[in-house]
Amino acid sequence: MGKRVAVCAISQIKNDGDYWDRRFQDMLLPCLESILEQTGVTFDLDKGIRNIVTCSDDVYDARTISNNGVTDVVGAHFRGEEKMAQEGINGLGYAMASILSGHDDVILFMGHCKESQTESRLMNTNLAFDPFYCRPMGLDFLNANAFQAREYMEKSGVTEDHLAKIVVRSRKNAKKNPYARENKTVTEKDVKKSAMIADPIRELHQYPVTDWAYGMLLCCEERAKEFTDNPVWLTGFGNCMDSYFLGDKDLTSNFSLKKAAQRAYAMAGVKNPRKDLDIIELKDSFAYQLPMWAEGIGIADEGKGGAWIDKGGPDDMNVNLSGGMLNGNPIMIGGVARAVECILQLRGEAGKRQVKGVKRALAHGTYGAAGQHHAVLILEK
Repeated sequence: MGKRVAVCAISQIKNDGDYWDRRFQDMLLPCLESILEQTGVTFDLDKGIRNIVTCSDDVYDARTISNNGVTDVVGAHFRGEEKMAQEGINGLGYAMASILSGHDDVILFMGHCKESQTESRLMNTNLAFDPFYCRPMGLDFLNANAFQAREYMEKSGVTEDHLAKIVVRSRKNAKKNPYARENKTVTEKDVKKSAMIADPIRELHQYPVTDWAYGMLLCCEERAKEFTDNPVWLTGFGNCMDSYFLGDKDLTSNFSLKKAAQRAYAMAGVKNPRKDLDIIELKDSFAYQLPMWAEGIGIADEGKGGAWIDKGGPDDMNVNLSGGMLNGNPIMIGGVARAVECILQLRGEAGKRQVKGVKRALAHGTYGAAGQHHAVLILEK
């Protein structure tokens, strides 16, 4: 078995604020049909798809064992099917492990999240906290991240002006991405005047509620030519979980992100991320997270996130040319959206936002309060 995993095909629907006219099965079906058409892969148990990894969430789907609702539409009958909840990019790590171990040679990876059908994402994320101490206090991802935002801004010299620039840049870049959620163009003044929802986080500092679905076909190195003549290789993956309780960790340390990046870099042979990476996609659910995560993966100096923005670091390093999570992806699969953009860039299929000569990319995903869990994926042409 080879040492690389190939992404042979990707498919997706457009990110949208409310697919009121589609069930999640209807979001997934066109993605599956596109994968089958692109690759000719079958569900033959000998040489086709034997194992499927799906990403869904019980809370956002409003049902227990949420993956049971998608088994029919992804072809998961009489074969392996594994569910990835939390952050979908970990499903790519799982698929890599399955293929590199020799357990599987072809894997279908599909996922969805329909945030628009739930009453409140604040209520949903409150459920991520323990039921005895933190849930009764009303903790959710928004107010927990607000604690982190305040501490990080003071540590790294990030100001309201920096956050406004980040939001404006995200919306501008997204206009070049045909699959991005459609949002109004905003000015820095608009951002700074938007409602304060959890000091220092304003309404436009937070990603908008979004629905989306995707599909991917992955296989071992030896079989890649059967399905594509333009593979993208997954060469490094790492993830790490920080302490569960907010009071048990340094909110600005980037502990779990640094550990995840170190593991991915070691696996892929990345020595210097500032020189070795051509495209970087960070999951910035909140504006302050773009410079903070940049520090965590080593492309911005520690405690210098504000200066990194001032010096044009995001543009110099080709960070979030897709528009990023801040423009709108579902929280469960925002990291997968980062990987999809990297794959398009590496395949030379990114259209108006295409960067010439892309050879290596980084996709990042995070989930949990104040960056509790992080995952880093390295992809190569």
